[in-house]
Amino acid sequence: QVQLVESGGDLVQPGGSLRLSCAASGSIVLIGDWDYYRQAPGKQRELVATITKTGNSNYADSVKGRFTISRDNARNMVYLQMNSLEPEDTAVYFCSALVRTLPTRPVTRYWGQGTQVTVSS
Repeated sequence: QVQLVESGGDLVQPGGSLRLSCAASGSIVLIGDWDYYRQAPGKQRELVATITKTGNSNYADSVKGRFTISRDNARNMVYLQMNSLEPEDTAVYFCSALVRTLPTRPVTRYWGQGTQVTVSS
């Protein structure tokens, strides 16, 4: 079994910054892509950022230039640095990872528990 535990969400004023982190533990052979999603009330879940095993990253247009995703493969962790936060960034943020738990098994997607980010004056 694999668990993803994430933290870093908070209440912050517009223009502020937050750093989210997510750590995977358990029977991990390999972590492929790491993703961050967010879910705002009444809206569809949105893919915010992706980073591959080799460090290539992609971002939603709404956060490009403000958010940076990074990973530490040795520690099985991912980070999302969020700068210049806007009220529209308010949502529950979820980390997610594609994990291989056994060499003979396909990868499985795991999800963190979510962390609340609120941007308000």
